[in-house]
Amino acid sequence: MAVPTLRIIAFINGIFLITLAVSMLVPMLTLVIFERTHELNGFLWSSLITFVVGLSMVAQGYPKGVELRPRDMYMLTVSSWLLVCIFASLPFMLAQHMGLADAIFESMSGITATGATVLSGLDSMSPGILIWRSLLHWLGGIGFIAMAVAILPMLRIGGMRLFQTESSDRSDKVMPRSHMVAKYMVAAYVGISLLSCLAFWLAGMGLFDAINHTMSAIATGGFSTSDSSLGKWSQPAIHWVAVVVMILGSLPFVLYVSTLRGNFLALFRDQQVRGFLGILLSTWLALGLWYSLTSELHWLDAVRHVAVNTTSIMTTTGFALGDYTLWGGFAGMLFFYLGFIGGCSGSTAGGLKIFRFQVAYILLKANLQQLVHPRAVIKQQYNQHRLDEDIVRSILTFSFFFTITIALLALALTLCGLDWITALSGAASTVSGVGPGMGPIIGPAGNFSSLPDTAKWLLSAGMLLGRLEILTVLVLLMPAFWRH
Repeated sequence: MAVPTLRIIAFINGIFLITLAVSMLVPMLTLVIFERTHELNGFLWSSLITFVVGLSMVAQGYPKGVELRPRDMYMLTVSSWLLVCIFASLPFMLAQHMGLADAIFESMSGITATGATVLSGLDSMSPGILIWRSLLHWLGGIGFIAMAVAILPMLRIGGMRLFQTESSDRSDKVMPRSHMVAKYMVAAYVGISLLSCLAFWLAGMGLFDAINHTMSAIATGGFSTSDSSLGKWSQPAIHWVAVVVMILGSLPFVLYVSTLRGNFLALFRDQQVRGFLGILLSTWLALGLWYSLTSELHWLDAVRHVAVNTTSIMTTTGFALGDYTLWGGFAGMLFFYLGFIGGCSGSTAGGLKIFRFQVAYILLKANLQQLVHPRAVIKQQYNQHRLDEDIVRSILTFSFFFTITIALLALALTLCGLDWITALSGAASTVSGVGPGMGPIIGPAGNFSSLPDTAKWLLSAGMLLGRLEILTVLVLLMPAFWRH
């Protein structure tokens, strides 16, 4: 890779680090408000170190006359997420006195909006650390939206090409200039965040808890200010607000741009959105009916518990309203499956994404029709976009490597001494971005603190691979990528 290109990548990464250093003012201001100024030193040193490193990378200047090629964007994407994760871990080490493996795990979980944690005792934890965890979710959420729209289509795995219609995700159709699209997306993200915070507060949460849960919910992250997660609050209104915000974070944000520009039916016309909401509502009704019949809860309370937990898992948020693994084998297996589905492409949610399941169904239906009518010409379309061979190949490739990544990661975790349920659910939950796994160790009632450091490093790598949709990272391992 040419030196001018590396200088550009370093320059941009420097801007990211300076932004991260400035963001550390938020937990510092929080500590001042809560009159815990004796805890400021860790954040002050973290911010100073991050700022100095970022400034040194920016100081070398931006080479004129040099532009990044599409292949260079992969290096920029992976390097920026890694650098931000490393420097975002400094407050955990300097303020919370965590070890390196734990700090990187918590930081990676925050910035990738996974929501897996090694921390306990959240109810009495420093407000600075709590707000920093949630802020990492919020920053990572908007960062992933930008990447899903701008970077992943280059690898043809982000799904955005399937939504290139007047009513969907096509940036150059929604607005002629990409920077204007970005501004509208940020406006939508900030606007939903502000409204969500107000809704949580009006529903009965304290302001500090409302701010934290807003940043976690809109980013579909899952960090909470309590070990009991949403179970700490008994008000049904808080639970339903969380459900709505998680759903909003799981919808394509470019469609919000269309909505802001007057196309108010953009969300409702999108095939991916309809499929996502259809699966979610069907699961609410089916599992809610089953849970009301097998528990002593009133059917409205049963549906609410189901709605919160299923929405949290399917949107890969990771909030919990009680330990749903105690509901029985059927519910546990269903939750495990839901974690693979995920939200919509171009949202903050993880998982395989809804559109891949919808396209697979279209292909299956077409193949069955072809068996019945061998000479028929069957039209295959999704969201008014023709499913050509290139799109099908990209979906199959990603789905294959998604599955292989989970399988290999789970196998590696068993070598660290983990039982197969913890290993498999841990690998699936981190790569999918869900957060909590299954079983008594890393389930919704536990956390990842008891795992060996090697397992935490592996799971941190799984979070990064899953968040960047795997191929973005794997392309860097190709020898051809590094040839001049």
